[in-house]
Amino acid sequence: MNQITAKNLTMISDLLESEALLVKKFATASENAMDPELKSKLSSMSHLHRKHYTTLLNYLNSHQ
Repeated sequence: MNQITAKNLTMISDLLESEALLVKKFATASENAMDPELKSKLSSMSHLHRKHYTTLLNYLNSHQ
């Protein structure tokens, strides 16, 4: 398997942090939203960023 360079590892780490933060922010916003449609959209965004996070993590784990 190809090794990840230090630069790419740093970029992936930064992306993981960003995605984790977005998951939390959208989830919190969804919990606090009163409008059902807005709550649903915010929840969907949280799930989308969770998917991004998981994809990045799986990529990282597959290159260890």
